Amino acid sequence: MAEVIRMPKMSDTMEEGVIAAWLKKVGDSVKPGDILAEVETDKATMELESYEEGVLLHIGVNEKDSVPVNGIIAVIGEKGEDFEHLLKDNGGSDEKKEEAPKGEEKKTEEKKSEDKPKKSSEKIDTSNIDATVITMPKMSDTMQEGTIAAWLKKVGDSVKSGEIIAEVETDKATMELESYEDGTLLYIGVEEGDSVPVDGVIAVIGAKDADYETLLKAQEQSDEPEEEKQEEKEEKKAPESKKTEESKSSSSSSVASPSPVTSDGDRVKASPLAKKIAEEKGIDIRQVAGSGDGGRIIKRDVENFVPTAAPAASASASAVMPSVGQESFTEEKVSQMRKVIAKRLAESKYSAPHFYLTMEINMDKAIEARKSMNEVSPVKISFNDMVIKASAAALRQHPKVNSSWLGDKIRYNDHIHIGMAVAVEEGLLVPVIRFADSKSLSQISNEAKTLGGKAKNKELQPKDWEGNTFTISNLGMFGIDEFTAIINPPDACILAVGGIKETVIVKDGEMKIGNIMKVTLSCDHRVVDGAVGSAFLLTLKGLLEDPVRILI
Repeated sequence: MAEVIRMPKMSDTMEEGVIAAWLKKVGDSVKPGDILAEVETDKATMELESYEEGVLLHIGVNEKDSVPVNGIIAVIGEKGEDFEHLLKDNGGSDEKKEEAPKGEEKKTEEKKSEDKPKKSSEKIDTSNIDATVITMPKMSDTMQEGTIAAWLKKVGDSVKSGEIIAEVETDKATMELESYEDGTLLYIGVEEGDSVPVDGVIAVIGAKDADYETLLKAQEQSDEPEEEKQEEKEEKKAPESKKTEESKSSSSSSVASPSPVTSDGDRVKASPLAKKIAEEKGIDIRQVAGSGDGGRIIKRDVENFVPTAAPAASASASAVMPSVGQESFTEEKVSQMRKVIAKRLAESKYSAPHFYLTMEINMDKAIEARKSMNEVSPVKISFNDMVIKASAAALRQHPKVNSSWLGDKIRYNDHIHIGMAVAVEEGLLVPVIRFADSKSLSQISNEAKTLGGKAKNKELQPKDWEGNTFTISNLGMFGIDEFTAIINPPDACILAVGGIKETVIVKDGEMKIGNIMKVTLSCDHRVVDGAVGSAFLLTLKGLLEDPVRILI
């Protein structure tokens, strides 16, 4: 059956997208994962990936033309299939619902489907309902579901276009969900802390007396197959989630209450970020005065808070410490970021045949060079900055390492965008230093510090984490001598960097004290062979052992 492709919301501020280029044309076969087009958003030019299989039947937007979020841009289906009725359904009009069953009646009989005759015979008229269903937008290229971190509006509240109605935790960051409708918040379908897939119903906004229940039924009817699958998953998870909640409440009752509450029993109004900062700093959020709407505690309030009762706080902390020998544990829901990290790295580890190459690098000259450079550099240059610059220079000489496996072809990238793994509270983010080979060490250092700060404050935008062609993971600052890293898709390689260790080395038959750093290159054997990876490491070793060559 033909499927409509709509313009996704690729950033938190995106309202429309421009088709920069179509990479497929009408009549071309399309598979899940194929790139249909390049879309220019308000943040960056991004790739529009297909999640459907079939033939590209229709292109509704010309190159360089813009289309609003959720607007129809293409149709994918079977060759020769009738799709005109789908183009008329650009807003759930009643007219489309009457025409669609007529066009599909013969196909329904041929496939002998039990569900589709029901849908055609039970049409729900929503043309007179003055309300709009709000669905979970796609806020990043890898997002598959979002978690409602906090509702900033409640049922019955008036909502204006442009107002923030909720905070949504994605796999990358916590973003604000903006309303594009005026009216009253009639319905909330997802509780705080719960997840919903992209395009899943989360709320309804409309006139106070609008029959939103009928609107929801119509939405369920149009998404019936997907809804049934989701319900089955929820039914399976229900018993487990109840047990998890019970065990969490019973086990954490001796440690802390699950949500901040004031002395009179009212729940504290605070943003998720404010709660997180308060928890990290050991601040009792009930003591913080809120400056947000309705006394809501925000990030600024926690950062400016000065404790006045430290002895009492320490006393209460000691009071809740479990007694010796008492078993206890806490459980928490897996964050969106951790879910995506788990999925992507598991796919990488078990789909890409990894092999590892380790090499020792003498960093004596690099240490001297860094000391000299920092005497004149406008920013402090780190050893990690030197590794990034040297890796970029080595990739220019060994382009096969700067590549990606695409299934039926290998992509050799002419540009060099180096991903820099950054550890954050919820997991790992990989901001990207673009065109690293053409930047100076001071430029790389400044950009690395900026991106690292953004990552830790969850301020990265899609343009900051997309497009890597090679990744570096450095654990040397944590005292790690040597480790292996899992390849970060779509890269073909990742470089794991250990710490610099003073040790005894043999040079020209004599034992001397030297500073050694071990690096391990993880390679996707489908793309990079041992000889290619080894040649890259030899070049990298030469550049770091004689840093002057990096600057040439």
